Amino acid sequence: MLSSPHGGNLISVQELDPEDALTFDSGTRVRIKDDMRSTIRLISRGVYSPLKGFNNSDDLRSILKEQRLSNGTIWSMPILLPVSESIYPSLSEGDEALLSDRLGPVATITISDKFKLDLRDTCRLIFGTDNSQHPGVSRFLENGNHFVGGDLINVFGYKLPFHERVMYPKETRKYFERMGWKNVVAFQTRNIPHLGHEFIHLKALESHDGLFINPVIGRKKSGDFRDEAIVAAYDAMLKYHYPEGRVLISPINYEMQYAGPREALHHAIMRKNFGASSFIVGRDHAGTGNFYGPFDAQINCDSFGDLGINILKFEEASYCRKCNTVSFTGDCNHDPCDRLKFSGTDVRRMMVSGSAIENINVREEVLNSVRKINPMFQD
Repeated sequence: MLSSPHGGNLISVQELDPEDALTFDSGTRVRIKDDMRSTIRLISRGVYSPLKGFNNSDDLRSILKEQRLSNGTIWSMPILLPVSESIYPSLSEGDEALLSDRLGPVATITISDKFKLDLRDTCRLIFGTDNSQHPGVSRFLENGNHFVGGDLINVFGYKLPFHERVMYPKETRKYFERMGWKNVVAFQTRNIPHLGHEFIHLKALESHDGLFINPVIGRKKSGDFRDEAIVAAYDAMLKYHYPEGRVLISPINYEMQYAGPREALHHAIMRKNFGASSFIVGRDHAGTGNFYGPFDAQINCDSFGDLGINILKFEEASYCRKCNTVSFTGDCNHDPCDRLKFSGTDVRRMMVSGSAIENINVREEVLNSVRKINPMFQD
């Protein structure tokens, strides 16, 4: 059956017309970074349930130490609101503040507390490193060390990329029920699909009613496929290769942190809120470079018995030239040198260089759809 919302209830924050922000005449105004819009939307539409806003200092300490909120609810990634050093002294507990960016008003918040962080120490706890070569670390260090916690009061309506395609937990749960899907497996991706992904998806569907593919839309690291390429690739898979009526593809506006084990657990919680009963965690899930071991993410997710969503783990899938088929490593006795390993990194490199990509690696329809996107990679 569908998973219960994390913490018991889906959070929903009142959404107002942007013109309503004009009535906020006498409160504190806080300028936020433009990329906070996607985070605020994830909170206000229930993807980050049970969070109602940004972590306060008590919850932050508990998250960093235990991967739980101070009330014991599992939560692995801090959701923080950085503020400028210049406005920090004027903010007080209980203040109502209007959050806005260069595009206009975004939300109002009740400030619960304010705090400073040692950014390097915090990075080591979240990412396991403070090496600025790690893309998540380098972005975190850009925040400055002044933060406020507090719950959202309301948000002002705004559109995010692919807004016409994006579904939130209330919508996906209704969709799953309408389709009669009682067991749903979720898959997050920031790459175009190769045949290894397809093999895993179809294997997962053998034990589930439906597959929910949730491609990440938003800022990613340089060299990753652009949003348009990822969505086009999965649309091609849906049209030509996935079983009809068994797969839902809905992108998610989300900023990847590449935090490996902690972020994998965070991803599982998000899909639990969407209603998925299982979540696929693969090798080096949410990792980058050589910062994490290939199974660290799976181990971290497995360490929480009260998570409330099944973590689906598969062995590595590869193509056996002798068998002329995709299978899990160990499913045949042929020499390892006869097996072609699937690699999103290799696919990206070959497409950048213009090298030929074997059609046993990526479906031709996927390649054709992606080649129409120019540029196809993140700067």
